[in-house]
Amino acid sequence: MESEGSGPAATEWRRGRRLGIDLGKSRIGVAVCDADGLLATPVATVRRELRTRGDQIPNDIREITQIASEYEVVEIVVGLPVTLSGEEGLAAEHTRAWVERFADRVSPVPVTLTDERLTTAVATRRLHEGGVRGKRKRSVVDQAAAVEILQQWLDQRRRK
Repeated sequence: MESEGSGPAATEWRRGRRLGIDLGKSRIGVAVCDADGLLATPVATVRRELRTRGDQIPNDIREITQIASEYEVVEIVVGLPVTLSGEEGLAAEHTRAWVERFADRVSPVPVTLTDERLTTAVATRRLHEGGVRGKRKRSVVDQAAAVEILQQWLDQRRRK
């Protein structure tokens, strides 16, 4: 697992699709980009499995691992929830623990953490502006947040 700004993922660009993940308490939004890393698009919303027995692999990790395989991704970008001041709290700790377990399943595909501040708020606003409301909005907001996370990360990479 690599944090933004460190390791090979931060210095080398390798052509290929990337998966973006918005890890929530009950749902996980998943997005993917094209091989040139220009545009992120929504893929799925996966139900989060919080409890497992023993060494059992959670269904959410299995499902996202399968999605990563289907899209033949070269990297996975996961949003790290930090406070507006940039500090990490309990949510970031939970995300890091999930990512550690997930990274073991998708290895050797690198998993990179990136600051996800305000991505859900931006995604919610864009959906509202696009006329998406009610139950439909709840069902796609996680995917839209994953798109925001991945698109912001891609845009930052292009500026470097």
